[in-house]
Amino acid sequence: MRFEVTPSKVSDASVTVPGDKSVSHRALMLGSIANGRTEVSGFLAGEDCLATLAAMRALGVDIQQPSETEMSIDGVGLYGLHAPSQALDLGNSGTAMRLMAGLLCGQAFDSVLSGDASLNSRPMGRIITPLTKMGAAIEGDCDGTPPLQIAGGLNLSAIHYDLPMASAQVKSAVLLAGLYAKDETSVLEPAVTRDHTERMLGSMGVKVTTDGSRISLQGGQELQGCDVRVPADLSSAAFVMLAAVLAENADILISNVGVNPTRTGVIDILQGMGADITLLNPQLLGEEPVADIRVRSSKLQGGSVDPDLVSLAIDEFPILFVAAAAAAGQTVFSGIGELRVKESDRIAAMSEGLRVLGIQVDESRDGAVVHGGHFSGGTVNSYGDHRVAMSLAIAGTVATDTVIVDDVAAVDTSFPGFCERMASIGAYIRPVGEG
Repeated sequence: MRFEVTPSKVSDASVTVPGDKSVSHRALMLGSIANGRTEVSGFLAGEDCLATLAAMRALGVDIQQPSETEMSIDGVGLYGLHAPSQALDLGNSGTAMRLMAGLLCGQAFDSVLSGDASLNSRPMGRIITPLTKMGAAIEGDCDGTPPLQIAGGLNLSAIHYDLPMASAQVKSAVLLAGLYAKDETSVLEPAVTRDHTERMLGSMGVKVTTDGSRISLQGGQELQGCDVRVPADLSSAAFVMLAAVLAENADILISNVGVNPTRTGVIDILQGMGADITLLNPQLLGEEPVADIRVRSSKLQGGSVDPDLVSLAIDEFPILFVAAAAAAGQTVFSGIGELRVKESDRIAAMSEGLRVLGIQVDESRDGAVVHGGHFSGGTVNSYGDHRVAMSLAIAGTVATDTVIVDDVAAVDTSFPGFCERMASIGAYIRPVGEG
């Protein structure tokens, strides 16, 4: 599959985007090990979250799906999961694999976690190290990549772990394993990361203590089922936001978007570049803050992006590369080396794609300098990375000629209906089959 993108006229509109992927994953996992029923609304029915759904069902959890965006989970408690009959296939989802590793290392049975070719090439040593310190037995390939073989029946011990780099996935894996450990487990973060796990654990009755950058919980706490209302995903909304910013005269309202302060780096960075973005109608959905986001066309100005915002916008850097390419002057990104081990090497993939479209990009090991300019047409490769594919498609909406984005099937992992949602605001992004 590929996208064919032609210059578009994005105009005034109100739009919604699918549910938050991070919250949807956690609702399935935590609801499954809670006591009683968890009702989920706003669930993201993308391929990543559906892989987690299939995995929890394979572990013996009764999960009903009254509609595409609703889940009813009959939790089995901390120790009620059953051994799966085969390896759990987590598709393309690094979040699912890392969190599931933390969840499964405290079970009484053996399990194997695997995924597609992309996921099975991603580094898992960052979770293997702390979980092994807790007493888990996890084996990957010789280079620390999946499949992961996890031994069951082991007693876990609490750990005080200093994260070597900011990672919500590693933090969450350790905290989930900590539920099965004796005494108090804590994680010290070098920078703030998304806190969806802590918030949802709290809503299910688990006492999680945050003291500065240290997050702690006591092992053995039972979770209680609750209602989880999943907000719209800010990472998905970012594509709509930039399409509106780059348009000539657009005023777009995106409804009910999650604006958890550990996730809003993309808004801060775009506003710092001159984007006209306003948050309206702030409220809480359970423990998660949400707001409507109003975006109006703006002129962007390059500059140096504060490295302290990197952990608050790590998933949105592909679209921020496009913003930088459309801005006046140079934009300097630093401290983003984590992007090299995502679904693709996102620094390399975005740099290559933007160069094809006529933009100068200077790469470094953990950063890039993007020289603002104008997008030409051309054929670019997304390397099977959903965020790279969507970001380059947004560039195509303001290019001087047609842009073809190859290898876009993975977009359904996080933003099912992407082309239709973009069409509703006037962006012409057409999916076409091979050949």
